[in-house]
Amino acid sequence: METLELVIDSVWKVLLIGILLGAGLPALFATGVRGLAIASGHEAADGTIRRPNPLGNVLAAVAFGVVIAAIVLGITIIVSSGFGMKVSFENIYPTLVDK
Repeated sequence: METLELVIDSVWKVLLIGILLGAGLPALFATGVRGLAIASGHEAADGTIRRPNPLGNVLAAVAFGVVIAAIVLGITIIVSSGFGMKVSFENIYPTLVDK
């Protein structure tokens, strides 16, 4: 019974990370693209003109920044294992430490 509990515990963790990274990062990227659309302004289908909103650029920059940071962190975790190191999250920010 203990083995089944360990398997279920591992499965929900993998599922949660898969949902966050598999659907969360693309959704965040789409939010950034939407922010760029808001920032540029446009003409609606009914002929009304939407003015550009500079907050869209801020939204896009934050969204793209988080996506880029997640990609860089993922690559760092993969590459660091090849150099005999690991990424530690003991501090507020991730650091490389020996295995």
